[in-house]
Amino acid sequence: MTDVNSAQTPALAPSAGHATPPGTGEAGDGLVDLIELFFFAYRDFVGDPDQILAPLGFGRAHHRVLHFVNRNPGMRVTDLLDILRITKQSLGRVLRELVDEGFVDSRAGASDRRQRLLYPTEKGEALAREFIAIQSRRIAGALAECGPGAREDARRFLMAMIDREDRASVERLIQRAERNRRTR
Repeated sequence: MTDVNSAQTPALAPSAGHATPPGTGEAGDGLVDLIELFFFAYRDFVGDPDQILAPLGFGRAHHRVLHFVNRNPGMRVTDLLDILRITKQSLGRVLRELVDEGFVDSRAGASDRRQRLLYPTEKGEALAREFIAIQSRRIAGALAECGPGAREDARRFLMAMIDREDRASVERLIQRAERNRRTR
């Protein structure tokens, strides 16, 4: 059996736009604690919805699909594939389960019948609101512990974590979803 951590394993080069920060060494030695905190924070952030999804036989992919469909009613399947960066096959399985269980409605496009548009059902909206509520409480509590200005600092940090070439499209997606939410 090969040891994947052996010295013969080649080091991964930083991806485009992700140079190693000065003073952190090749492996980012000075940031390992933040990497671990990020893993633990993510574990707990998604753990709350995981507990709700488990009895339904759903997982994190179902949560992500439901989140974005709820935030962007009428979105095209192709747009969802772009956002999630998963295979069409993976999305197809998850989407089929959400449709079969009555959480998402898939409709043909008005101008192009081959196009699939996704809408949350009332049941799907209720579940998505439940996820948003519990995750909002977790984030609000963490921001309150961090003090004034923490929300904007956290937003800047998270945006900076996104690949530079994707930031504008992510910002547009968030703004469009917020506009849609206010008009509903």
